[in-house]
Amino acid sequence: MRMSQMFGKTLRDDPSDADTAGHRLLIRAGLVAQVAAGVYSYLPMALRSMRKIENIIREEMNAAGAQEVLMPVIQPVELWQQSGREEAFGSTLFHLHDRRERPMVLGPTHEEAVTDLARRHVRSYRDLPINLYQIQTKLRDEARPRAGLIRVREFHMKDAYSFDVDQAGLDVAYDKMVQAYWNIFRRCGLDVVAVEADSGAMGGSDSQEYMLLADTGEDELVNCTGCSYAANVERALSRYTPAPDTGEALDLETIDTPNMTTIAELAEFLNIEESQTLKAVFYVHNDEFIFVAIRGDLDVNEVKLANALGGGELRLATDQEVAAAGIVAGSASPVGIENVRKVGDISATQGANYVAGANVAHKHLRNVNYKRDFDLDDVVDIAKAEEGHGCTRCDDGMLNFSRGIEVGHVFKLGTKFSEAFAANYVTQDGNEKPMFMGCYGIGVGRLLGAAIESSHDDDGIIFPVSIAPYDIHLVSLNPGDEDISSAAEELYEQLMSAGLEVLYDDRDESAGIKFSDADLLGMPLRATVSRRSMRDGRNAELKLRSGDRDSAIIVPIENAAQEAHRLLQ
Repeated sequence: MRMSQMFGKTLRDDPSDADTAGHRLLIRAGLVAQVAAGVYSYLPMALRSMRKIENIIREEMNAAGAQEVLMPVIQPVELWQQSGREEAFGSTLFHLHDRRERPMVLGPTHEEAVTDLARRHVRSYRDLPINLYQIQTKLRDEARPRAGLIRVREFHMKDAYSFDVDQAGLDVAYDKMVQAYWNIFRRCGLDVVAVEADSGAMGGSDSQEYMLLADTGEDELVNCTGCSYAANVERALSRYTPAPDTGEALDLETIDTPNMTTIAELAEFLNIEESQTLKAVFYVHNDEFIFVAIRGDLDVNEVKLANALGGGELRLATDQEVAAAGIVAGSASPVGIENVRKVGDISATQGANYVAGANVAHKHLRNVNYKRDFDLDDVVDIAKAEEGHGCTRCDDGMLNFSRGIEVGHVFKLGTKFSEAFAANYVTQDGNEKPMFMGCYGIGVGRLLGAAIESSHDDDGIIFPVSIAPYDIHLVSLNPGDEDISSAAEELYEQLMSAGLEVLYDDRDESAGIKFSDADLLGMPLRATVSRRSMRDGRNAELKLRSGDRDSAIIVPIENAAQEAHRLLQ
């Protein structure tokens, strides 16, 4: 491809609205163009890279025995009502009506559609197992699109769905997909880690995310220093320091705490550890007010809380909602609170003689004890894992935190969807049973965005060879010099004849602009034809994008294709 004819322009300056390095490079390199917040047009080079990613995915899915299908983006809302997920997805789900005023949604994922498809075509155990996949457009009305292609409202995704007769069959299908995912990421040149993950609105049992480590990642990851435990912070379990042993339960006592409205202020005022206090946090879950009690030195994991409440929308309560519930913010505790659903973390039920709010302004209670002084409607693990907490899987390990970008997710759905849709099969003895399902997703555009986010330098993108738009960036300097121009044209033809994909910068631009664009665009190998390379014959300079400035080599043009193949491998 000649750059003089290529659609799209590189930019000299960073776009003002880009919030990460990868986002800036996507725009500056002319790979994408924003149409609206979280909605992009993919320009030729981005599309070439995405097609390579798709081809790798297809090859590995086919090798694992999956069959490609294509399901509709527009889906009847009744499917989502039948699964119960219309409410769970909430405002993320795009709604519309057709000309007959029939309510429809734009699919953010396809569990409903594929389960409906399976129940129409699977009759007997002889029809199982099957694994269907597609590469399809998904739409989600994200509240905060960010980081270019990392979180968008319209995106391209590979989603696969396995159907089996039992849990053992699902386990086999799941393991095949896990291996296929490792193959995909390896072939795409991406170094990912697998972590335990929250299943969210998907439901089911086991869930595992594949994370590309990056400081700009929106996911917080936890790993243990002493064993192989790794999890998304939304799912992570931890072993925190027990509350101080204060002995037997003491008499309840009301104390004055003027203007003490935070745990830190209260602990300092009373000269106690924050772990000797109980904290109250207030939420609204699907229009129900929720009073949460947790030990003062811990924070609420809102994903765990939402799951404990059965999914749906969860948000912090407003000051007005807190007041309307009769709660005194800053001096609240579950002691004496009625007519409000009270959810407590396990930590609130352990230890003794806590300091907690008196539910009267500027007053607290000393020596508050679970069961004697208060009860809870639900007791669950909703504490957020923190740096330095102990690991629950081993005795000596501590938890470390890092950030990552999710590039894949696999779930064991079990029978959640098949039961909701009566997606049954007839067993060998004539009984009907629900199919066991798994689902497996990879964001194609997100994978491209994540690769750029994690593989770049100050000058631009450094594409992995397997997903680069082109193998070689050919630069012709001094194009007005007939010898250089003819040598560059000869090299262009030779490289393409050797099966290499070449981006040829034949523009009438300065050497500085051409080299700057070559670094910005980030093709794996740069070939340069110039007076310098031609000084001792018809030669070209080859340099890997990932190499240092002294790594360039001079080779005869007739040998350049062979040498380029060697370097790229």
